[in-house]
Amino acid sequence: MSIKGKKIFLGLCIVVPFLIYCVYYYSNMISNAPFRFTDFQSVVFRYGEPNHMDNHYDSNTGIFQYVTKTNEIERDTVRMTKDDLLYLHRKAQELGFWNLDDDMTGPEAKKNIETATVPRYYLEFNYKDKSKKVTMDADFAGNPKMRDAGKSMIEEVNRILAAAQSRSSK
Repeated sequence: MSIKGKKIFLGLCIVVPFLIYCVYYYSNMISNAPFRFTDFQSVVFRYGEPNHMDNHYDSNTGIFQYVTKTNEIERDTVRMTKDDLLYLHRKAQELGFWNLDDDMTGPEAKKNIETATVPRYYLEFNYKDKSKKVTMDADFAGNPKMRDAGKSMIEEVNRILAAAQSRSSK
């Protein structure tokens, strides 16, 4: 056998099994992914002071309740499109939302929740079999990467919710 033939044989013996294994491994990972958009059901978003989070939205019902600048509670029906929900799902994957701690509360709330005034955010993604719930305070002093990912996810949900509300009011 020539040297060229030996190199081709060696390459095929290493590369082909590796590629077959990669296809097998990643196809199983993708089909068994814990949070798939096909299983997606709803997003729940609440925010406000820890002892009374008056602002909340549930994409399942479309009811958005919020406190105005004059401290009046308004109720509105806001429907997110499938594209909005897909965007939020992909953004959650991109930012690593599934890896965030469930409890990202700050030191003030841990001392006494009754007197805490730091804004608290609660974000929940519901799927057929699982759900991911994150509670985060604005003064969370933990891992900066986790804090930034949580804040970015909250900002994106707020932005998409505002866009959906402006669409529905037209």
